[in-house]
Amino acid sequence: MDNKGEHLLNFRGYNFERSLVKMNIVENMDNQEIRDDDVFIVTYPKSGTIWTQQILSLIYFEGHRNNTENIQTTNRVLFFEYNIRNVDFAKRPSPRIFSTHLPYYLVPKVFKNKKVKILYIYRNPKDVLTSYFHFSNLLCQPEASNTLETFMQAFLDGRVVGSNWFDHIRGWYEHRHDFNIMFLSYEDMKKNLSGSVVKICSFLEKELSDKDVDSVVRQATFQNMKSDPRANYDDVIKKNIWTRNDQGMFFRKGTIGDWKHHLTVDQNERFDRIFYRNMKNIPLKFIWDMNEE
Repeated sequence: MDNKGEHLLNFRGYNFERSLVKMNIVENMDNQEIRDDDVFIVTYPKSGTIWTQQILSLIYFEGHRNNTENIQTTNRVLFFEYNIRNVDFAKRPSPRIFSTHLPYYLVPKVFKNKKVKILYIYRNPKDVLTSYFHFSNLLCQPEASNTLETFMQAFLDGRVVGSNWFDHIRGWYEHRHDFNIMFLSYEDMKKNLSGSVVKICSFLEKELSDKDVDSVVRQATFQNMKSDPRANYDDVIKKNIWTRNDQGMFFRKGTIGDWKHHLTVDQNERFDRIFYRNMKNIPLKFIWDMNEE
């Protein structure tokens, strides 16, 4: 372990948020109780984590879907390495749903028995960068980045929580045959949420009626989630747990192509060169603009 800035804790080449990570989990990963019917949402930060938590909560929990239970999404889908409420995972009923930002090489070895289902949600990295920049200026740590240029350099160097975006997605994709994993893009979810929910249900082997699928889709739209206190993390902002003030929002725009309003021509060209150098052998589809097919 070494220290890369006050808020970063580096363990085996990966950066965690020092103030939140539970190292008793991370350092003893292979001793964690993992069940065959566990489901893990895997994301790089700012790639649709909260959105996917809500979608899976609506799919798995009828009380969430029909609004008969007022349980926050964060209490339905627990963050694995950031178990800030110190929940006893072993006491949770099956099926358990977790979120994680872990790289492929830090997850429990039992994942390779291919029974645990992994849903990997990825987003075009220019929008990840833009969203992460605004998010970093909302949080207490790290220090606010005055310019996108400063943050972009840190992002490309991997000097952020989650480390290097390219390493994260390439690692999971190149080792996909070791896991029971489905890749789905944030942009495809935005453009065809209904079709994406059907795909997710099929992968998870969850049979929902057309009416229930419609209910999931309706409640998982960006605007509905933004106004749903179970799903939008507003309590975190209001309690000022991790944030500089209570004026920000975890849900900002949720759009495709917002990077065009932030990156200069030079920054965009530099990013493109780095992207194509790192991703030329990864055949995942990336959508950079809402109008793309």
